[in-house]
Amino acid sequence: MIDSFYLRKARFIGILSSGLFLTGSMPGALTGQTMKEDSVYETVGYIDFNKNGKMDTYEDPSQSEEMRISDLLSRMSLEEKVAQMTTLYGFSRILKDERPTEKWEDRMWIAGIGNIDEQINGNEGWTQNLPDPENDLPWSNHASAIREIQQWFIEKTRLGIPVDFTNEGIRGLMHSKSTSFPAELGVASTWNPELVRNIGRVTGREAKALGYTNVYSPVLDVARDPRWGRVIESYGEDPFLVGELGLQQVLGIQEQGVASTLKHFAVYGVPKGGRDGHARTDPHVTWSEVQNTYLAPFKKAITQGGALGVMSSYNDYDGIPVQASKLFLQDILRDEWGFEGYVVSDSGAVEFLYEKHRVAATPKEAIRLSVEAGLNIRTHFTQPEEYAEPLAELVEEGRLSMDTIDSRVSDILRVKFRLGLFDDPYETKSIDTDLVVRSEENLAISHQASRESIILLKNEGELLPLEGDYQKILVTGPMADDQRAWWSRYGAQRLDYVTPLEGIRSALDGKVEIVYVKGVEAADENWPLSDIYKEAASAEVQAGIDAAVAAAKDVDVIIACVGETDAQCRESQSRISLDLPGYQNELLQALKAAGKPIVLVFSNGRPLSAQYAIRNFPSIVEMWFPGE
Repeated sequence: MIDSFYLRKARFIGILSSGLFLTGSMPGALTGQTMKEDSVYETVGYIDFNKNGKMDTYEDPSQSEEMRISDLLSRMSLEEKVAQMTTLYGFSRILKDERPTEKWEDRMWIAGIGNIDEQINGNEGWTQNLPDPENDLPWSNHASAIREIQQWFIEKTRLGIPVDFTNEGIRGLMHSKSTSFPAELGVASTWNPELVRNIGRVTGREAKALGYTNVYSPVLDVARDPRWGRVIESYGEDPFLVGELGLQQVLGIQEQGVASTLKHFAVYGVPKGGRDGHARTDPHVTWSEVQNTYLAPFKKAITQGGALGVMSSYNDYDGIPVQASKLFLQDILRDEWGFEGYVVSDSGAVEFLYEKHRVAATPKEAIRLSVEAGLNIRTHFTQPEEYAEPLAELVEEGRLSMDTIDSRVSDILRVKFRLGLFDDPYETKSIDTDLVVRSEENLAISHQASRESIILLKNEGELLPLEGDYQKILVTGPMADDQRAWWSRYGAQRLDYVTPLEGIRSALDGKVEIVYVKGVEAADENWPLSDIYKEAASAEVQAGIDAAVAAAKDVDVIIACVGETDAQCRESQSRISLDLPGYQNELLQALKAAGKPIVLVFSNGRPLSAQYAIRNFPSIVEMWFPGE
């Protein structure tokens, strides 16, 4: 038996054997030299993508968008079409190279690729287990690497179809040391649409400068169950607020010539029982609620904002997975709202049809159901061949029509044409990337967003602002000095966060003595089980509480920083209890007994039940996750 890899390789590189695209067989073809900054196919007025020495309709900027799409589609083989319907996860997720190598010619993407996601963006990984790439910094190196990859696809593939480079962007762009913003829940607390428009502009501007052409932002899930792990990523529970702020984020991003892809379509923010991930079950909401609450923000972002991308979610509704729902992906999205972009799957959503929802008898059947429902591009943390090959087989077996494939590929090409990738694929050459990313202007908007996201919830007796003759202040609590507490897999990476303790020390240096005692951890050793049943504090936990109380005896005021870390309120981190996790309430009770004025600072990713604190402390500040 011939190994399936070689069968896949033969299929996808077989398009080269026709003589239409042999190295050195045409004017200006590559001859194996290292890629140069300027494409050898750039000609007066157009780029000769298919290397045939003449300007074809799809290469002609003067032709209409639909004429160019139709012409290109007519030239594409089945393998080239299904390649466009596939995501290649970038370095270091799946792609092991930061720049093109000779081995790329032996992979399926010699037929092209729809998008490359998170290429060299410096993503640290949930557990900081991903390597630090060489070309994420300086930022100009990244722009150069992306241009080189784009040039490889234009010059090495038969038709030269450019790549859409995608990346996350809900807390600023997910790239090493790009400008950081508060979590969306904090941004919603600014009640400032103009500010959100500026956040979108910064995110899009930095994406463009770094070579990304499509940003996965904003999250438009209306979050109605605070136990859900992804509440922190939402603008909140009100569909009007979510829609207004989401619209501004879309407009801000797309003003920069970058596509905005909306997450997560649809009915995703109200999982039954607050559950998440592999335990996701049918959201129990009426059809009226679906239309008026959960779809409303998406409708506004598409019909008023012209969003070019939608990410399909991996939940179901009324027993039908959204990933396989023609109602959501075609009837509502395209026929009713007029969406003209492409739908990309949330990672693993296609596979879940077989693995979790059990509506597909085989993985291949899951692919068929998704594509027929309206999916354009599949994304998952697996090799792209694993999707492209069975997708092509479905067409050859007559189980999926070529008309359906052509329709899905047309949507993908339309986005690429609208982004200007066929007219100026090397746009970053004209951008001074190192002056754009993390500029003073961008940082000023970040600082404004962080300040405006902080809320004064309570201030009895006007304890705040802290003024007067304070000699000694105790800073305590697990959120006071945790460098990873605000980190997010969906935000800027490899940052140096300024913690509350560091900020207080900086502000009061030389004026007031600052004492720091952590007290307790945000998550005790038995968490999350302790959300259900909590044992009496161990000797170690009690010692930490006692140390904080001892330090409080001779201070003038206490600043207690409590809440949740990112590890406790993110994707697949739903909770059963909404109380402060661990033994933080016990710490607060002990501090209260010390009899000193207390300023309580919450930093958390969901609304918490903090009844003890509300009843017993005069000043309470909510800061959510405010960015770096």
